[in-house]
Amino acid sequence: MARTKAAFNGGLRVSDYISLGVMTNIIPLSAVREALAEGQKETLRCRKLPLEFMTYYVVCLTLYSQVALREVQRCLLEGLNWLNADLAVQLLAGKSGISQARTRLGVKPMEKLFEKVCRPMATSETKGAWYKHWRLTAIDGSTLDLPDEKENDAYFGRPSASRGTSAFPQLRFAALLEIGTHAVIAAAMDKYTTAELTLAEELLPGLKPGMLCLTDRGFLGFDFYGKAAKTGADLLFRAKKNCIFPCFKRLPDGSFLSKIYPSVHDRKKDRNGITVRVIEYRLKGIVGAEEKYILVTTILDHQEAPAEELAALYHERWEIEMAYDEMKTHLKAVGGALRSKTPELVKQEFYGFLLAHYVIRHVMHQAALKIDRDVDVLSYIHAVQVVKRKMTAMRFSPPGIADGAVEDADC
Repeated sequence: MARTKAAFNGGLRVSDYISLGVMTNIIPLSAVREALAEGQKETLRCRKLPLEFMTYYVVCLTLYSQVALREVQRCLLEGLNWLNADLAVQLLAGKSGISQARTRLGVKPMEKLFEKVCRPMATSETKGAWYKHWRLTAIDGSTLDLPDEKENDAYFGRPSASRGTSAFPQLRFAALLEIGTHAVIAAAMDKYTTAELTLAEELLPGLKPGMLCLTDRGFLGFDFYGKAAKTGADLLFRAKKNCIFPCFKRLPDGSFLSKIYPSVHDRKKDRNGITVRVIEYRLKGIVGAEEKYILVTTILDHQEAPAEELAALYHERWEIEMAYDEMKTHLKAVGGALRSKTPELVKQEFYGFLLAHYVIRHVMHQAALKIDRDVDVLSYIHAVQVVKRKMTAMRFSPPGIADGAVEDADC
């Protein structure tokens, strides 16, 4: 039996409109147009669904993941205070029209828009975003379920299960996260079979001097560590317990200088190595804790970053797991997949998915700054509800009209 399409109970209300005024403060219309130009897309004014509008529509597919496609469109249209009734009716399109408009938009403009908008947002006043002068970041990978369509299955693949394969195709992605704000500032995706380490290498341009990047033990390798270190960012990687680190110099805080090598043969000959600082520690009295934890860092001066502080800091890496939970459990429908039925539109929706999360996190960050609190004390679920229902609509210039000033509104 076919699933009934979800609609807004009781009809649309003003309080249910996603405010493009708020969204365009974070995702400016000028940036949308630049992304369209760089993606070699041009809006045809005679189209029912201009590409500027469709760009915001793709972002809202995530915010309204349980709502039918036309209802998302209707919500956007009726939430724009510059639209009159006649124009609103004219712009409404059916399911096939929406799909065609998304196809015209393509992937590249959404990817370009993500790169333009999703940048580090923490300021010097942002609590929990810094360790001394370092901006805290993390890298990790995850997966997203996709609609069970032949094209998605053929392109992305799916994981194996105890009895055959899993229920849904999946894409694999890796992200670079600003820990203090949970803002995804770089991302890469591909087929399910693509290794996380391969995707993580695409994130390295996002690492900058002044950052301290935390990763789990699956990412520590000579090639990746060396490439990451060359970005100028500092690193704090966890190592597997079977890694061998010769001690060249013991430091006063208990850490020691060592090297990582491209091969066992190079280690035996002590050649081609990269000097690192190694921190070993145990968690006493913690149920389920491993016997020993090993961290490797580019910060060689123990006075600049004592071993005890780095060991305590490393647990911040779990913030990226929390961010993934936000996106996969609370931002879209619980247990739900992305809704696109072709690989090209899946890729497009993926960037809209990340942009939607960035919008939520930006709103939360601004709220935290106003009350001078750590953003972690704010409810992510409540923030999603606020963005979806409670934001006051603000003035927004439609396609074809010069960008105007966006008025501030209380949220």
